[in-house]
Amino acid sequence: MALFYRSLALGIILTVFAGVTVYLALPYVWTPGPKRDLAQVIGDPELGKYEARLGGCFSCHTDVKNNGVPLAGGRVMTTPFGDFRTPNITPDRETGIGGWSLADFTQAMTQGIRPDGSHYYPAFPYTSYNRMNDQAIADLKAYLDTVPPTHNKIPSNNLRFPFNIRRGLSVWKTLYFDPKPWTNHEEKSAKWNRGAYIINGPGHCVECHTPRTLLGGLDTRQHLKGLPKGPTGEKIPDISADPKSGVGSWSEGDLMFLLKLGLTPDGDAVSGSMAEVVKDSTSHYSIQDFKAVITYLKDPGTVK
Repeated sequence: MALFYRSLALGIILTVFAGVTVYLALPYVWTPGPKRDLAQVIGDPELGKYEARLGGCFSCHTDVKNNGVPLAGGRVMTTPFGDFRTPNITPDRETGIGGWSLADFTQAMTQGIRPDGSHYYPAFPYTSYNRMNDQAIADLKAYLDTVPPTHNKIPSNNLRFPFNIRRGLSVWKTLYFDPKPWTNHEEKSAKWNRGAYIINGPGHCVECHTPRTLLGGLDTRQHLKGLPKGPTGEKIPDISADPKSGVGSWSEGDLMFLLKLGLTPDGDAVSGSMAEVVKDSTSHYSIQDFKAVITYLKDPGTVK
């Protein structure tokens, strides 16, 4: 998730600017549609901790550079639009999400809307989290409710005009965000569908490894094709099934070593943001999820 916070294409500037131009005349271009009602869903905190690993919550919401408390936020993400600061998601009622209801949490995860009704910036990958199923969202909230609360007031984002006007994000959402949960591909196996769900949903691998259009949306024609140079200067590798440029020629063992240990087939260790992803997320996968993700990466097909 850390890399994602800096990986939205510079073109998103254009859509934010466009949103500002319709600020008065058309302030609510995007409408959220029906809310997902999880009132009857009972979350399991043990399962929720695993969901936090799948979702990359630890690496993004921990200020590792300054020895911050896990999940207490404060990590600074420098982007072309200014600096984002990751929020405190511990259950502290004053500085975290302790005052959030399950409905508030669900709205944030599936519609990118804050409890006060304003939009989240897509640096928070709700465009992938919205694919999570209801039980997974309830489990994650149940886990976060059990984390020791940490009082850590996070300074506001420091964004330049016009990017600091959240209402302009309604235009971007209209173009690129369809808040529908994941739907299985009936012609595919359960293992493949689980892998597709992780990559395109909670794991949000697609957000970093798929190139973006001029306006900052995912270029689905280049699904998982990587970028030669990301905003931080790092190469974002092609993890498509292409046998030459991607991982199509890798064995299942090669992919397992990558996800579990951060090692490539030539013996190199991943570095930078991907090293964090391995440490905090993929290395914690269950054996079933390792196999599911590998199955999908070998045959990603077309996602819904």
